[in-house]
Amino acid sequence: MSQKKLWIAFALVVGISFTVLIFYGTQIYQQAPPVPGQVVNESGELLFTGNDIKDGQNIWQSIGGQEIGTVWGHGAYVAPDWTADYLHREAQYLLNKWSQADYGKPFDALAPADKASLESRLQQFLRKNTYDAATKTLTIFNERYEAFLHNKQHYAGLFMDDPALDKLRSDYAIAKNSIKSEERMDKMAKFFFWASWACVTERPGSDVTYTHNWPPDTQIGNVPTSDLVLWTGFSIVMLLLGIGIMIFVQARSRQEETLKPREDPLMNQHITPSMWAVKKYFWIVNLLILAQVLLGVITAHYGVEGDAFYGIDIAKFIPYSITRTWHIQLAIFWIATAWLATGLYIAPSLNGKDPKFQKLGVNLLFIALLIVVAGSMIGQWFGVMQRLDLVNNFWFGHQGYEYVDLGRFWQILLVVGLFLWLTLMIRPILPIIKKGTSERGLLILFLISCAAIALFYGAGLMWGRTTNLAVAEYWRWWVVHLWVEGFFEVFATVVAAFLFTRMGLLGIKSATNNVLFATVIFLTGGILGTFHHLYFTGTPTAVMALGATFSALEVVPLVLIGFEAYHNYRMSKATEWLADYKWPIYFLLSVSFWNFLGAGIFGFIINPPIALYYMQGLNTTPVHGHAALFGVYGMLGIGLILFVLRSMYRKQKWNNKLISFTFWTLNIGLFLMVVLSLLPVGLMQTVASVKEGMWFARSAEFMQQPLVSTFKWLRILGDTIFAIGTLALFWFVYTLTIKKKKQ
Repeated sequence: MSQKKLWIAFALVVGISFTVLIFYGTQIYQQAPPVPGQVVNESGELLFTGNDIKDGQNIWQSIGGQEIGTVWGHGAYVAPDWTADYLHREAQYLLNKWSQADYGKPFDALAPADKASLESRLQQFLRKNTYDAATKTLTIFNERYEAFLHNKQHYAGLFMDDPALDKLRSDYAIAKNSIKSEERMDKMAKFFFWASWACVTERPGSDVTYTHNWPPDTQIGNVPTSDLVLWTGFSIVMLLLGIGIMIFVQARSRQEETLKPREDPLMNQHITPSMWAVKKYFWIVNLLILAQVLLGVITAHYGVEGDAFYGIDIAKFIPYSITRTWHIQLAIFWIATAWLATGLYIAPSLNGKDPKFQKLGVNLLFIALLIVVAGSMIGQWFGVMQRLDLVNNFWFGHQGYEYVDLGRFWQILLVVGLFLWLTLMIRPILPIIKKGTSERGLLILFLISCAAIALFYGAGLMWGRTTNLAVAEYWRWWVVHLWVEGFFEVFATVVAAFLFTRMGLLGIKSATNNVLFATVIFLTGGILGTFHHLYFTGTPTAVMALGATFSALEVVPLVLIGFEAYHNYRMSKATEWLADYKWPIYFLLSVSFWNFLGAGIFGFIINPPIALYYMQGLNTTPVHGHAALFGVYGMLGIGLILFVLRSMYRKQKWNNKLISFTFWTLNIGLFLMVVLSLLPVGLMQTVASVKEGMWFARSAEFMQQPLVSTFKWLRILGDTIFAIGTLALFWFVYTLTIKKKKQ
């Protein structure tokens, strides 16, 4: 296919996909579960207001939000899903109340027929939609309000300091007095009520709830719908069809030839002052990796000892919701910093000179990144420790949304920093594009990916403090999926191809065509595949149809990975001097492995609607998360750092034994972490979710079983090997860049 046709295909895929994405975004705005202006009883007496629910959402966010249990299946995995837990407790209260009134004994003591009769009554009672859109009033029966008060008492004891719930609080890794006032607790319970109401209340004119009958719980009538089954089958058909077409097209069009230059073209490359200034970014990356891994160890340990770390009472000062927040946020920060720094190094290398003030810009961006990292982490601690009011928490504390937890002020600073980075990328590259050299097409695609990285993080500014949770989730996944999983992927593909062309291993024309082709294929499924995160977040059925179809197509580009891995391996053997680049290339090979396993296999396991219906919010999600985030993006970040360091310290002998040790310990440790612990626990939870319901799969009763605890403890093996690998990486970079060499 000609380059012109590939550019047309690229423009069509991006244009059509975003048109559809935005159109159904407007549908989500219109059909989101309504937040009532007021909640009243049968007599019309005011029980609470919509502002109470919105404040409750903010209070939930301030203590960590999605970093302390989940709501609608999104968040952390030690504590329960609060919507599933609330609904189960509400159901048990009502069934026991009716059972005592009608039969004079508890519900569990009834005959099967009597149980079935009360469960049918329960479903009719809970699922009926009593919201009046004209008056924005939700009317609930007195018995349901009694159930709310019963649940509120339980949650108040759990999130505050009821001694009777100390064991349960520890099992859930919830710090004592996470909520410090009765008023705040009352409002957060009202938010839990609303989020759970949306899960069990049928949409007007439908027999399906706002969350598409999620969470699974047969007792309340939440069972898989026909749409779940239908679109699961269709997604599998699309996957098989897409793979078939991909193999056919790949076999016909692949024309990338490996060249064999006699000498390394980068040997005598001039390194500008701004390129040297990038070195400090890599020091920070290594420090952030160590901090992130340490926080990961603490976070994982909270799963087995919820209120301490090997007997040391640290929960008072650094509770689970903070360690998990920082663990995830630092992963994003160090991976993004590694990639941004690689871009800052590559851009001026094209013509060997800096634009005016380029070094100053690199240094200012470095300071800005440090301020964002430190400021956001400090703000999150103050938010979780309840030292901020709700407005200040939104701006400077903890927003409560996984992957975008940082306060709005720090978000804005980060957006400004990304646009500064984009400016630093454009200035040295644009003059070369204007010259019309053979690299023009690849550089244009490079700048497009850079612009997308700056622009799409801005989607995190699209929700406000009191935005409906369904709408906020829509925009959050623009950041998590499109920014982290989407355009960074394009950026990485372009950078890898560009490095190989600069090394003289690939022809510019074939490299540009193949990168364009891969980008078109990736974005065909990748943009609309965003919807697979939104099946059960208060969205219309069309979102499920699109998400199922296009998330299946996301797996199709992984067919390219086998070709890419083999091709990279061949290049590593093409000529003698490439032995110096063995380990940077091997890290790219590991990216291919983790892309196939983590993003492909583990991703597709949870993507089909019927699978995700039972798995959303279980440990099958962090299986995909760890294998894809660190396995793909982390390993790629390390590989890019090593490429740059090889260029910066071209004449310096590397400690190949140390970097080899680093490579194998990181990969083996990550693999063991996943297969010995996260995956077995996730699969056990899936069985429990299918048989009993989501509430049971996430309960302390299930998660504290001896066998589950054993699997959780087994994680220490992979974690330890992995942590040793990060220390080895730190020592390698330190000895190469800082420690004085003996002459």
